[in-house]
Amino acid sequence: MVLLRLQKRLAAAVLKCGKRKVWLDPNEANEISTANSRQNVKKLIKNGLIIKKPAVVHSRSRAQRFAEARKKGRHTGTGKRKGTANARMPTKVMWIRRQRVLRRLLKAYRETKKIDRHLYHELYLKSKGNVFKNKRVLMEFIHKRKAAAAREKFLADQAEARRTKAKEARLRREARVEKKKADALKEQDGK
Repeated sequence: MVLLRLQKRLAAAVLKCGKRKVWLDPNEANEISTANSRQNVKKLIKNGLIIKKPAVVHSRSRAQRFAEARKKGRHTGTGKRKGTANARMPTKVMWIRRQRVLRRLLKAYRETKKIDRHLYHELYLKSKGNVFKNKRVLMEFIHKRKAAAAREKFLADQAEARRTKAKEARLRREARVEKKKADALKEQDGK
């Protein structure tokens, strides 16, 4: 058996890879052993007596399959957990996400004129004070407030209309009474 350590080292340098990736044709060992320069090694590579082995496959398919299952919620029971609940999903991160969702909604509602700036400010402070646990609760609160405001406005308008109607009736009655008085005085003067 011929020692081909030099040839392997030169081939690795020429092929720009490690020595473990160099394949020397065992049937042509004598011819390969005559190559003692990079030029000769290049010639052998060209002829196919020295080949660069392909990269070893390190499949990710199992890891991907496992990750897919994890996404569905498998392998996440109590026995698989190492950190505390707060370490796994910090309460601060959840708080930040919730605040951003609520503030985004309030901003959108204010820009589309669904709420005025006073209600916006009030709800902003309420959401900061942990009054709304999610977006749905905040939206329900806004709808209730708007409905209450609309009802108050309707009742106020109704009361105002009632007042104006009563006032007009009173004025008409007073005018009628005045007219009767005037007519009665005329009759007495005529007699």
